[in-house]
Amino acid sequence: MGKRLAIVLALAAVCAAAQSPGVIFDTDMGNDVDDALALGILHALESRGECRLLAVTITKDNPWSAVYVDLVNTFYGRAQIPVGMVKGGVTPEDSAMIRRPSERRRADGRFVYPRRLGSGAEAPEAVALIRRVLAAQPDGSVIIVQVGFSTNLARLLDSPADLELIRRKVKLLSVMAGNYVQAKPEFNVEKDPASAIKLFEKWPGPIVASGFEIGERLRFPAARIEHDFSWAPDHPVAEAYRDYMRMPYDRPTWDLTAALYAIRPDGEYFGLSQPGWIRADEAGRTRFEPDPAGRHRYLILNEAQRARTLETMILLASQPR
Repeated sequence: MGKRLAIVLALAAVCAAAQSPGVIFDTDMGNDVDDALALGILHALESRGECRLLAVTITKDNPWSAVYVDLVNTFYGRAQIPVGMVKGGVTPEDSAMIRRPSERRRADGRFVYPRRLGSGAEAPEAVALIRRVLAAQPDGSVIIVQVGFSTNLARLLDSPADLELIRRKVKLLSVMAGNYVQAKPEFNVEKDPASAIKLFEKWPGPIVASGFEIGERLRFPAARIEHDFSWAPDHPVAEAYRDYMRMPYDRPTWDLTAALYAIRPDGEYFGLSQPGWIRADEAGRTRFEPDPAGRHRYLILNEAQRARTLETMILLASQPR
């Protein structure tokens, strides 16, 4: 009976995974450690049968970005996930949080974190990868989580055929971009404002944005990095956190919020603004124009949601494989 039950449960898990949404994660991995934590959350949610990571595309034009993403995917047992690289991106600078874990070797010379890619130069171009992945998916089945610059997705909008592909395949674009409380520039918009302007003007489907003000109020505790990730003697996400800044520090969870909302929109972790339109400007600022016919919304966080939302993100980011 026990064996039969195990088979039934395994088949149920396979069926749930097959019906779960496919996700493209578009990230500027290496500019901030919240990207690594967000990727960890997506792997945890895939392990729970709530999503399927179809691809990771990168908007930081540094060769270690793709290597680090690939080793994290491999660490979670998903080395087959394709990784795409931006061409001519806006932040090529070095980053210890992606370079050090990628370079680490054991005493016998083996990499601490195995991976397929030796350099970002070996990865396919990001826009071509997004196009290929979208074309292979059922209509209305894909979620895109963009937590870096809008470079890759804005380039996808240049082609009428790709616009139609987006309309058919993508059911939600969840972005970490903008500030909806203060009229101040936000990093992801400020670094490539032309692409952000184009994205908010031309994206043909619904967009939900997590603004700077959301992640700023939800800070990942350094103590939980040291405790909750200790199930693995070497963990690439925890190591990136330690390499990003001198410990201990509590970092805002900007990108984690966009990933969590994308996969669990009905989880009541956040509220939503009324419908409208998000507009970006050349200075990297965003403003929201209410409109009942609008396709854009932004996240709202109340005090009653804060503790539960933060704890959920911590538990998912540190979930054992």
